[in-house]
Order: sequence, then C-alpha cells, then structure tokens
Amino acid sequence: MNFTRRAFLASSTALAFAPAAFATGGEAPFSRNDVIELARDLASRPYAERDMVPKAWQDLTYQQYRSIRFKLEKGLWYDTTTPFEVDFFAPGLYFPRAVQISTVDHGQVEPVAFDLDMFTKSEDVPALPADETLGFSGFRLRAEMHRPGLTDEFCVFQGASYFRAIGLHEAYGLSARGLALKTGDPDGEEFPEFIRFWLERPAPAQRNMVVHALMDSPSVSGAYRFEVTPGQDTIMDVEATLFPREEMTHVGIAPGTSMFLFDQTNHSRFDDFRPAVHDSDGLLVRNGAGEVLWRPLANPTRLQISSFVDTNPRGFGLMQRKREFSDYADLEANYHKRPSLWVEPAGDWGKGSVTLVEIPADQEIYDNIVAYWRPAEPYAPGSQVDLSYRLIWGEEPQRTPMPRVINTAMGDNTFGEGRLAVIDFEESELFDDPEAMTIFVDSPHAETSEGVLQRNPDTGGLRLAFSFQPGDRDHVELRAQLLKDKQPASEVWLYRWTS
Repeated sequence: MNFTRRAFLASSTALAFAPAAFATGGEAPFSRNDVIELARDLASRPYAERDMVPKAWQDLTYQQYRSIRFKLEKGLWYDTTTPFEVDFFAPGLYFPRAVQISTVDHGQVEPVAFDLDMFTKSEDVPALPADETLGFSGFRLRAEMHRPGLTDEFCVFQGASYFRAIGLHEAYGLSARGLALKTGDPDGEEFPEFIRFWLERPAPAQRNMVVHALMDSPSVSGAYRFEVTPGQDTIMDVEATLFPREEMTHVGIAPGTSMFLFDQTNHSRFDDFRPAVHDSDGLLVRNGAGEVLWRPLANPTRLQISSFVDTNPRGFGLMQRKREFSDYADLEANYHKRPSLWVEPAGDWGKGSVTLVEIPADQEIYDNIVAYWRPAEPYAPGSQVDLSYRLIWGEEPQRTPMPRVINTAMGDNTFGEGRLAVIDFEESELFDDPEAMTIFVDSPHAETSEGVLQRNPDTGGLRLAFSFQPGDRDHVELRAQLLKDKQPASEVWLYRWTS
C-alpha cells in the first residue's frame, strides 16, 4: 500500500468524513479492498456514534418530510448513455443521521454533494440548513425495464442497513438487511448502519450495477459489495466482510424482514374486510440434505422464535405465494404484487440454523417477521469473517422440485373435537392417482387424526385435512407431507399452532 492510499484510509476513518476525504485522486484506483480496510480500521477503534443532522431536519413532521421529493432530472447520470440512474433521499425525521455517497468512475472517487435544489417541497416545510456536506438518507436505482426510453425504480437503500428490491411489475414489500444482531433478545436488538456508499458508474451497455457499502455498529464493522441486476427477478450478488469488535453470539446473516398480519389461519382475530394482509406468507427452506420445508407464517400473541438446525443450507427465504388480487382484495396495498426473497449461500456456511422470528402485531404498518441464518459458533472479536450469497427478488424466485403448499387454513373442528388444519397442495402429475398417495401427519405435542385427502376442483391439486387435540397446551408443533411409493411427493409442511 503506497503512502497516498494509506493517507486516504486514515483520513476517511476519522468519522467526520469531510468532503476532501472522499477523493482518491492518487495513483491507485478505488477497489473493494479500500472498503475492507476502512472497516478493519473502524473495528480497531471504539465505536463512535455519528453526528445527527441539524435539528430543523429532525423536527420535520411526517407530512413535511414526505413532501420533500427528489427531482428526477437531478438524478445521477440522468439523460446520459449510462444505463442506470440514481435518485437520492433527504435526511431527517426517521433518518436523523445522514450517509455520505460517492461515485466511482474509472476508479476515481467523487462525492455526491447535497443540494436542496435537488428537491421540491411543500410550502409548510420550514427553512432547512444545508450545505454540500450534509449527506442523504439513502438512494434508489432506476433502469429501463419494460418501457422503452423510460426508467423504473427497482432497488432502494435507506435506513440503518436496510435495502429492498422488486422484480418486473412488482410493488415494494419485504426488506433485507446487511446484518441482524440480537433479534428477539431480551436486552434489545442492535441495528448496524450503512454509513457510506460508493456507486460504480456502469458502462453504456452494462446490465448490472455495483454498490459498495461501509457498515458500522457497536459490535461489528463491515464492508459490503452488491452486484445488482434488474429484470423479471432482480438478482443481488453480495460479498460481505465482517470485523467483530466483541464476541458475536447472536448474529443473523442475510436477514429478510417482512410483515404478516392475518390470513385463513388467524382471520378471526381481525375485524377486516380483506381475506388476508401480509407481505409474505411463508418461510421456504431447502436444507443441506435437500429436504424442502414450508413453514406458513404466523402472527402470534407472544414473541416466538423457530430454529431449523442445518449444515450448509442450499437456500431459504420469505415467500409471497398468493398472487391473485382476490387473495387480498386491497386496491391500494397491492399485496398480490409483493416480491418474495430467496437467499442462496455461496461457499461453506457450516453448522447453524435458519431462524424465524415472529413478533406480535396489531397493524400492518409493523414489520414483525424476520428470517436469517444464525451460525452455530460465535464470531470472535478481532476476527475477519468473509461471506458470499445471492439474493433473488421476484414472484417466486425458487421453484421447488416438490409440489408446493399453496394455502393453509385453520379453525374449530365444527363436527368433531379440537382444531382442524386444511392444507392445499398445487396441481401436479404426482397426484394423478390420489389413491396411490400416503399421508404423513405427526406432532410431538398432540394427538392428530389420520387425515383425509381429496381433490380440490378449484386448484386441481390435493387438499389434506386433519384434526389435532391441543388440550391445555399453549403451543403445538405440526408436520405433514404427502408420499408416493414411500418417496416424498410434496414439500414438508411445518406449523406451530399457539393458543
């Protein structure tokens, strides 16, 4: 490392991030290693919380902040041969700490200066102090998708380490994060923040865009590289390098954050005209043994955490399987257009568990679902952890080899005792002879009936119905699967019923 690069790194980690610290300007072009060295240096120092934006920005009302809108013609690379454009979000209100954003063009770094003239705002927004060093709360990416000559947004980075994306013709729904720390722990969750971004300028015919991010948190710092490719499904290839400051006993890798309020399993708790309200309706797992698990989501009355122990998972993700407008009947939220998110690990992730956290919620404004990979062994302070994975955002980016579960419903067993579970499996050639199917239903906690299998004339698939007796238990774990010739003929359906 030459003196110019060393000086750049030292000045950039002072956390003040003065404008002069953003330009490399020297002989060595910018690279991912620069961000890794910044993260390594941050981790060697005590954590320092960043300054907040001026109070006038923090005191904006929700309506005032919403009225501050970016002018598309001020976008980065607008009306050029670059195939992507970037819009920026103002700081303030829910985003009291700004992030600094730079571009990388032919290896050279230039800061994006803040300018109030980038935005329009309503007349009731007060005078706001700002100069070119203020920074932003985040940004969104645009590209030509399905409208020739026009761009559509497909990805947003904004707030802590949150980001989200959509495939073609979809509406924003669930989010991802750089890292989840201590989710659901009694002492509270820790939220790492992306504090700085570098946006590599794509070549004229390039179909993907590279975003670098520097993350910091009391427990850990990190360097991230996102290679984002929009399309029918939007694909992100992620490289992450973490530097723990302290022992990390509860870390969530590749976390997805979503909302589940109700569906046919718990609709009786909500007086609502809509049949269902959720951004995701199930957790899908392909474990290291190749087994396909489907866990319908729940909105419990108390916090619950489920762990699916595994070694080197093949993938997992939060899915939105119900895709018809009639499934939700919501003209504004468009829940039927919300994307699913699939995580494909790269390399050896070792032992751990796919972890699902379900938090009680009484309104759809709350994200109450989190799913992530939790390593079995803690990350040691002073270590370096390198991870790679792919995120796929789309209608259902992972089509399992087994016939899928397409609906789960529950209720009182009207003509018998206990509770009734009804599971619909999609149409499949495996189901041509229902008489040849074998039903597997089990629970370690409750007595279950043998189950009844019938053709569903509406879906063309099969419906499995069985009852279970929870008694005075506050929860019951359930498992069901269809078999043919003693071989799996459906996903494994897993559910936790709670009283």
